[in-house]
Amino acid sequence: MFFYTVEKPPRLSEFDLEVPENLIAKHPAKKRDNCKLMVLNKKEETIQHMKFSDIHQFFKKGDVLVLNNTKVYPARLMAKKDRSDAKVEVFLLRELANNLWEAMVKPARKVRIGNKLILSKDISCDVIDNTVSGGRVVRFESESQTELHSIIDRIGTSPLPPYITRDAEPSDKKRYQTVYATERGAVAAPTAGLHFTQGLINKLEKKGVKIEYITLHIGLGTFRPVQVEDLNRHQMDSEYFEVSPKTAMAINEARKKHRKIV
Repeated sequence: MFFYTVEKPPRLSEFDLEVPENLIAKHPAKKRDNCKLMVLNKKEETIQHMKFSDIHQFFKKGDVLVLNNTKVYPARLMAKKDRSDAKVEVFLLRELANNLWEAMVKPARKVRIGNKLILSKDISCDVIDNTVSGGRVVRFESESQTELHSIIDRIGTSPLPPYITRDAEPSDKKRYQTVYATERGAVAAPTAGLHFTQGLINKLEKKGVKIEYITLHIGLGTFRPVQVEDLNRHQMDSEYFEVSPKTAMAINEARKKHRKIV
């Protein structure tokens, strides 16, 4: 006779965490690196409360800091249907080809294939297909990709996380962005990186820390709530990523020498 145990699948309710509303910041701190830093020392089993600007103290020469250089674009656009003037939110997810985008629309039930959505006096898009995830494929009428990106940057708003309960402001386009963002393609910022300043990065480089970059374009999945109790059934969204040979070599070299990789 054989006996075996089956591990209980993780449940959503096991991860309930109440965060007091007054502790959720509605706006970023004036200084990026002025936020709190909790330091757990595993060896000494101690906890220290410091500032993020102190993080350079925990790096040594030869360590590698890997940063995500994805750049957030203002993905949330407001439009109206050309025949009914009904308001529609268009949330751009990813660029499929020149002027062709996958998007989420709200209210979805009112947006069908063949609808034209007017975003401003100089730009509109046609709904040409549905996606398996309930979104739409839209085609913009634009002279060039550069022109389209410029218009999106002008009329779009930053897609703030749902726990920030306020309307997006023009300043969010700069502050909801890391100081080293270069590769356009994310609908959300890699939030841990928001606290780095150029001064802090310079301080790490002077210390001999190697700064390397990867690209991970954060998608809608970062906002999508988990709606199933059995977490094994939650469907994850795919995201584009890229690791250059230079970065891979630096990481592998650091591993060989038992350096810290952050």
